[in-house]
Amino acid sequence: MRFNSSKMLGVALALIILITCSANLSAQTAATSAPATSVARVTQAVNDSNRVTLKGNTHPLANGKNEAGMAPDSLPMERMLLVLKRSPDQQAALKAFMESQQSKSSPNFHQWLTPDQFGQQYGVSDSDIQAVTAWLQTHGFTVNRVAAGKMLIEFSGTAGQVHEAFQTQIHKYTVKGQDHWANAGDPTIPAALAPVITGVNTLNNFHKRAMIHNRGVFSRSGDSAEAKPLVTGTGCTTISGNSTPCFGVGPADFATIYNVPPTVGGAAPGTGQTIAIVGDSEICTGSPLPAGCTTDDVQNFRKIFNLPATTPQIILDGPDPGLNQNGDELEGDLDVEYSGAVAPNAQILFVIAEDTESADGIDLAAEHIIDYNLAPVMSESFGQCEAFLGSSGNEFYSDLWQQAAAQGITVIISAGDNGSAACDSSDLFPSVAENGLNV
Repeated sequence: MRFNSSKMLGVALALIILITCSANLSAQTAATSAPATSVARVTQAVNDSNRVTLKGNTHPLANGKNEAGMAPDSLPMERMLLVLKRSPDQQAALKAFMESQQSKSSPNFHQWLTPDQFGQQYGVSDSDIQAVTAWLQTHGFTVNRVAAGKMLIEFSGTAGQVHEAFQTQIHKYTVKGQDHWANAGDPTIPAALAPVITGVNTLNNFHKRAMIHNRGVFSRSGDSAEAKPLVTGTGCTTISGNSTPCFGVGPADFATIYNVPPTVGGAAPGTGQTIAIVGDSEICTGSPLPAGCTTDDVQNFRKIFNLPATTPQIILDGPDPGLNQNGDELEGDLDVEYSGAVAPNAQILFVIAEDTESADGIDLAAEHIIDYNLAPVMSESFGQCEAFLGSSGNEFYSDLWQQAAAQGITVIISAGDNGSAACDSSDLFPSVAENGLNV
């Protein structure tokens, strides 16, 4: 058995709190408040010579120290996300509405929106979206889709088209022996479109990282005559660097530590619930198994710990990424296994999207879950230094979580897993913060 340890207990605890207390959160009903209005804000002709700069959108590692040359104009830049901007009046109305959804005295209490309702009330107007998509198309981009929430436009093109449209070049940067593509400076856009555009998420392939720590092979003992850990292994080290045995936390251990009830309303935890897990790699489960897999990790896990033999549903957003061997497959394994361990009767959806040279599969999968309203609970366990997200990346997630909350989706993030040194470009868990502390 392959057993992986990660700081996922907070995630799992939050999941069980929701699953045991909020069985009604999946209901979608129309809001009773007057909808906000989407007023057209692109009021001038789009002039490519009159531009504004989208500040704070150059990756900190895209610098002269790491410079390794320009990208060819033909470099594919697939599935970029143009982050749109709602008006201040819309933002104020959304804030007030979301507060009313949580007030028991309000007629909007737990009156969750659908993605289409959210887009109609709090998204960018159709005429403004048409103006933006028309501008993208004049520069040769393919507009793949407009999100139902009307706060994102997915588009694809090449590095040459990015240079022409956003007036920033794509360069190669070598960091810790790995090559990356990224924009060399902040992008610019026509001033006429500035009222409705925040920026692009993203123009680089400095992707988010799995926070998992692989501790090797573990074994389970069925000998109850002797008091000893159920799951043990080797490969752990103390702060001083000495080797020490590893002790795995199984589902029953977790239930004991966090007082998870054996039943909720007479049924096993998770009954009638759906949990969506964010990923960017296939995992070894299903029939047939993905190429490169020899065993079904999820079913083996559930069998070893006497959990119901349910199979997670794999949902692809775009091309199949296959098995990602940089730790992402292991992270997906762990997240699927332990969400099912905490809520054994829940339906687990594993939503995956492929990384591209200009977009992060984790972002694409998270957006897919929310914009298609797949589940009332969503868990994402990948990390990134906040400074690396840039202003557009931070706004992307701020907008996405607002939409999730308005739709009644509880989003669980493994915040803090990467520690205070995540802004450094060294190994997964660097011990020294050389580039400043991380949020």
